[in-house]
Amino acid sequence: MNSETVSIQSRDYWFKIVDFLQQNWALLDAEGAGCVVWFFGDTSGVFDELRFPSFGEAEAALSRNGFARFDEDPKTSAMLHRPEPPFVRLPHPNGPIYSSGRFWIAPQPHGDSLNP
Repeated sequence: MNSETVSIQSRDYWFKIVDFLQQNWALLDAEGAGCVVWFFGDTSGVFDELRFPSFGEAEAALSRNGFARFDEDPKTSAMLHRPEPPFVRLPHPNGPIYSSGRFWIAPQPHGDSLNP
């Protein structure tokens, strides 16, 4: 099976432990005025992506959803190995789990009712 290669420039890895010995990974790349977050597994198979208007919003969303920056966690980075390129499209058994909203916590809307 010949999978489509995904060109990801960033190497600033984010990770989330989702099960025993299983992690989901994310990398953020610039795209137009905003950025795209690529999600992939331990074998470099890209299974989902989300777009954000800025890197700050993407990083806040990753943090809100249980992801942490790999290089800022020395204990984890000593135990885990980052998936390396080439990155290829590889569907997740549960489909696009983050972009579908199924396993993604969106920001809470800010109500203006208290501020006339």
